[in-house]
Amino acid sequence: MELVVRKTELLRELQLFQGIVERKNTIPILANVLIEAKGDEVRMLATDLEVALRSHCQAAVAKAGSLTLPAKKLYEIVKALPETDVRIEEDKNGVKVAADRFDSRMQTLPREDFPTLPDASGKARATLPRQALREMVAKTQFAITGEDTRYFLNGAKFVLTPNSLTLVATDGHRLALVEVQHNVGVTQDVGVILPKKTLLELGKLLAEGEGDVQFESGENHLFFDVGGRVLISRMIDGQFPAYERVIPKGNDKTIEFERERLTNAVKRVALLSNERSRAVKLEIGKGKVVVTSSSSEFGEAHEELAVEYAGSAMTISFNAQYVLDFLNVVETDSVQLSLKDEVSQAVMKPVGADGYDYTYVIMPMRI
Repeated sequence: MELVVRKTELLRELQLFQGIVERKNTIPILANVLIEAKGDEVRMLATDLEVALRSHCQAAVAKAGSLTLPAKKLYEIVKALPETDVRIEEDKNGVKVAADRFDSRMQTLPREDFPTLPDASGKARATLPRQALREMVAKTQFAITGEDTRYFLNGAKFVLTPNSLTLVATDGHRLALVEVQHNVGVTQDVGVILPKKTLLELGKLLAEGEGDVQFESGENHLFFDVGGRVLISRMIDGQFPAYERVIPKGNDKTIEFERERLTNAVKRVALLSNERSRAVKLEIGKGKVVVTSSSSEFGEAHEELAVEYAGSAMTISFNAQYVLDFLNVVETDSVQLSLKDEVSQAVMKPVGADGYDYTYVIMPMRI
């Protein structure tokens, strides 16, 4: 194989593979990216057997062929090169990667060792709005647990109906749900669980570019075509919790906050919270909410916020980080907190969100 490719184009694609390949892997070939040169382009593929990414860029191919190279080391080399063309050439002693006056030779692993990935079977097809999908991923992925032994909670439930798409994640302490009304083109409902890593990589792909995302599901895999780059993901096999039942219906006490003021108050007060529980207390009274924290080791803090509230006084405690996770991804100027009592789950929502419905359920803490 022999080809010449622009550094900027190759680097852009290689960067997207860095989150896919694993540094510590018991299967050496999974640390490599598969490079295939043909016609006027070079195609690349990397996988950790759960998530995979196919990508391509323009290249001047002198000799067609395929080989594998260490994804992270190749990225580091290309990144360090001057802004010029990169030459990749295979011979019997390895693979030559060169540019300008720089020359290197890298070890390769057999192309035959690279796993074969499935193609989309077209079991279900949908066209997803890019901007809406980007919002959905950003507003839910932080609520996925990373350690739960219940495997199905290590992902988010993705539901498509003919007229809507919904993404929901929960770790048992909080739940984030985003629903968007949109005709996605499916004829029947689709419900799958996406791994946490899939959402993370999907978010990166959605960060740049325009145009709708093409979605397909196969027997065990899902395919997201984002501007010609295809993210392939295994489905998580399991029964996701009945999230509709978790969302409380009888929360009759409602308080509206200026988002930035609440965010800053919680950040400041949480500095003196118990480091293990990260608890902050909301003391709710007529016309005000006092955010407080205390720890035997550091001391205590409080900050008062003026609000419109005329209901009965109550006190409720939350994990400060859970509150901040929500506030950090909301763009609206105001947010709403609705409560029933001190021990039932609360609901936070952005006020005046355009194009999506966002519901964040958070369990209170007993301190």
